Amino acid sequence: MEGDTFSGIDTGTELDGKVVQIFQKSFVQVQNILDQNRLLINEINQNHESKIPDNLSRNVGLIRELNDNIRRVVGLYADLSSSFTKSMDTSSEEYFCGAMTSDAKAGHKRNRPA
Repeated sequence: MEGDTFSGIDTGTELDGKVVQIFQKSFVQVQNILDQNRLLINEINQNHESKIPDNLSRNVGLIRELNDNIRRVVGLYADLSSSFTKSMDTSSEEYFCGAMTSDAKAGHKRNRPA
């Protein structure tokens, strides 16, 4: 990504570098949580296969931690979706408002016959 900007698909609008940094930070957080979940799942499986009562009891806490992590990932994705929608709405408004303002200044107002 050149100059920390992201070009929109159809409108050619650009999101500033700060928005891109927020997205990157969120994706890193999600990836870290998913990596932690992989470790938790492996430990849960090992405990289950061992059938040792203490290990099975430990799984209760591990499964709770796994569920909390999944909730965190869902929340991060929801925040990302909301942020992306807001940034695209803002970009679209700026694009269209700028186009309308320049049209009005250029005298492109249509006059109706009286």
